[in-house]
Amino acid sequence: MTAQPQKYYSEGEYLDIERDAGYKSEYYNGEIFAMAGAGHNHNRIVENLSIEIGGFFKGKSCRTYSSDQRIHIPETFLYTYPDLLIVCDKNQYLDDKKDTILNPTVIIEVLSESTEAYDRGQKFHFYRSIASLQEYVLINSRSFAAEVFRKNEEGLWVLASEAYNLNDPLEIASVGLKLPMTDIYAQTEDLI
Repeated sequence: MTAQPQKYYSEGEYLDIERDAGYKSEYYNGEIFAMAGAGHNHNRIVENLSIEIGGFFKGKSCRTYSSDQRIHIPETFLYTYPDLLIVCDKNQYLDDKKDTILNPTVIIEVLSESTEAYDRGQKFHFYRSIASLQEYVLINSRSFAAEVFRKNEEGLWVLASEAYNLNDPLEIASVGLKLPMTDIYAQTEDLI
């Protein structure tokens, strides 16, 4: 993320700017951060996930949202756009505009070289304060590697599922889903 060289913005100012903007930005602690574009593998993986998970939920109560869906974490004042999110309860929105969701069940981030440290570190820390969140999924766009962190009964986050080759499935247990790595990484290029 790159900070805009501007003043401190209130959450209301950010939302007014963001709702009229032609590009997506995150908001944290009074600052607005323009989001960078993604590469081929990142985009391909997000598309594959949308297709596979969306098809799995067809006719069911859970639903997916792609990277154009903003979420807000009130405890941290973060507004962000996960690569994919799953909501299994009735949507809870920030306001009557219905463009900012508050209650994801699962958040999926596709890691790239520029976002991996943030997605694994501070962003994961922020996500853990979402009461409805049950699992956090990280999928690498540069190698065959996927991890699922799950909140256990004590409220602690643990590594619950991992896959590091194409023969392994990735399990997102909170929604009863097993994803073949071959489907996640279909049509990606130059992975190690």
